[in-house]
Amino acid sequence: MQVVVVGGGVAGSASAIALARIGAQVTVYEAYEDPAGTVGSFVSLSVNGLRALDALGCLDAVQQAGFPVDRQRMWSGRDRPLGDVPRGRRSGDPLRSVTLMRADLVGVLREEATRAGARILVGRRISGDSHDPLTAGTDLVVGADGIRSATRRVLNPATPEPRYAGLYSISGTTDGPVRLPGERPQGFNMIFARRGAFIYLPAPDGTVWWSAQVAAADPPPDLTAVGLTKLTELFRTEKTPLAVLRASSAVTASTLLHVLPPVTRRHDDRTVLVGDAAHPVGAGQGAAMAIEDAVALARQLTATEAVPAALAAFDRTRHDRTGKLAKTAAANRDAKTAGPIAARLREIMMPFFFERFYEKATGWLYDHDPGQLPMARTP
Repeated sequence: MQVVVVGGGVAGSASAIALARIGAQVTVYEAYEDPAGTVGSFVSLSVNGLRALDALGCLDAVQQAGFPVDRQRMWSGRDRPLGDVPRGRRSGDPLRSVTLMRADLVGVLREEATRAGARILVGRRISGDSHDPLTAGTDLVVGADGIRSATRRVLNPATPEPRYAGLYSISGTTDGPVRLPGERPQGFNMIFARRGAFIYLPAPDGTVWWSAQVAAADPPPDLTAVGLTKLTELFRTEKTPLAVLRASSAVTASTLLHVLPPVTRRHDDRTVLVGDAAHPVGAGQGAAMAIEDAVALARQLTATEAVPAALAAFDRTRHDRTGKLAKTAAANRDAKTAGPIAARLREIMMPFFFERFYEKATGWLYDHDPGQLPMARTP
């Protein structure tokens, strides 16, 4: 089977690994010279994403590129604890969520894809349609080209465009160890601040990785101009974000967050969308869902002889799960943009409800077993 993958980020590289593992001849076309980049933000992988990485054969490499995160703690802007739960897992799961730089995750996946036999060609932008000479004669085109997917527009020229979600994210790391106000244990910490949410994780080297998700009705005219001075002003009433920001000398990533209406056409007889091109779910699950997609697609292609039928079956298996997660992401986004009255109610109610119902509410997400990849078919 000849396969072209459009996009060489997390979704594209994971798909290349999975499809090469089942015997496909895979070529990845990536528009950017270096899709990983040299700087950027971090990504957390919950246990469902880790199990999918295990199926791809690169769990150990990803774990070595990052660090385990055992707990997730939620705080009010006044430093009051709102909840303390296992991070990205059920309490009894032996796996631990892993946090690493997105560039390092992409780097690991690309190396594994090359080792599995895939070709990765960078600086090559393709449309993915039947008239593109780079896809002519291929059996399958995998659109892994993100939320602004050109492949999605080929499948449906009337597909809606992503719209700004009312949040933008600025990330960075401290220059060195930083003393945080009060008792601040290791783990993933989210502060519900007046102007959005502030996430930080103490890293093993003593630095603090952080991401400020700023609520704003309109996006900044120039996102790259939003630096530490502006962030310090926005989070001036919250002690912990202020301490982290003052210990940093630069930002490393700036991103407008977008939402997309449900994609109604995700495949045809030869082309299929994966990752953010099909379902930009958010909720810290974008990378995990993309890796799950890769495993599920490869399994369907080996279980079903005809490509069109395999793509339809893949879409059915993924639709309900990603749709349910998108609703969870919308609720999370609303919590970060809530006004002062909602924030006060959250401070009163969340300590009572969060820890009691968190595991029941998220078990369906973390219990997912992607299965193993079948052996390559013998020619």
